[in-house]
Amino acid sequence: MRTLLIVNPNATSTTPATRDLLAHALESRTQLTVAHTQHRGHAAELAQWASTQEMDLIVVHGGDGTVNETINGFLPLPQVGDDQVWRPRLGIIPGGSANVFARALGISPDPVTATNQLIDLLARDADRRIGLGLADDRWFTFSAGVGLDADVCESIDAARAKGRKATPARYLATTVRQFFRARRREPSATVEVTGRDPVEEVYYAFVTNSSPWTYLEDRPVRTNPTTTFESGLGVFAVRSMSVPRTLLLARQLLAENGNPKSPILFRADDVPSVRIETGEEIGLQIDGDFIGKRKMVHFTSVPSVLDVVAPKPS
Repeated sequence: MRTLLIVNPNATSTTPATRDLLAHALESRTQLTVAHTQHRGHAAELAQWASTQEMDLIVVHGGDGTVNETINGFLPLPQVGDDQVWRPRLGIIPGGSANVFARALGISPDPVTATNQLIDLLARDADRRIGLGLADDRWFTFSAGVGLDADVCESIDAARAKGRKATPARYLATTVRQFFRARRREPSATVEVTGRDPVEEVYYAFVTNSSPWTYLEDRPVRTNPTTTFESGLGVFAVRSMSVPRTLLLARQLLAENGNPKSPILFRADDVPSVRIETGEEIGLQIDGDFIGKRKMVHFTSVPSVLDVVAPKPS
């Protein structure tokens, strides 16, 4: 088995000791090439190279941003002939601050435990084929969204650039701060789901590919609890910034068996696609990374498109 190990040395919880352990474990079982990312977008370049070399496996040791870059580097878009592009399997050893995608797949957040988990799964040839989401022409693994969550991701990215860690406390404080800023703006988004009437005057919306997902360590967030990697997308759009109603909705999101319902909420589960359009530019985030501002985004569910080395769902 020919393997490329992509390491983001700047990821929050990546250490030389863990990198050495992972490399040693893979080296004893595969023909290993190790590459360290050196700039934004480098993981995509490395993954594309691995695909052209027809490598069997890409293992990413980094956070959600590095994983997302890697997938977008080697996985062809649906309009590209699938038979023409070599697609390696993907393995993940968490190394970031949140590791949302890895957690959603049942991969341990502890890098050492996750390494042992990966080796065991490889020995048993245990793969899982999952679906992903597309935001226009970019893949996302667990979540994308416009409005409030994009504003939070933009602020977190700015804090990271100044050397500040993206801790759960920082995410929470940033969300509260951005919420009160967003309340001062008029809702500008319209959400369109096939077969349903358009939903207008939306402040912010999540489009998810799994549930639960979270930036709060072990505290799960359930926007669309029936959404899985094997289903369509979940849509969660909020039409009011009322503080009392938002607090009630947040309580449902964090409940153990949360199934959020509210007069201010439009929710749709297992949808093949959704279009979000705004009168003025609004922030877009994909897998926790701020992408920029758009006036229109088309989200699409693409089933059974990626092979990951991960536990089967229980």
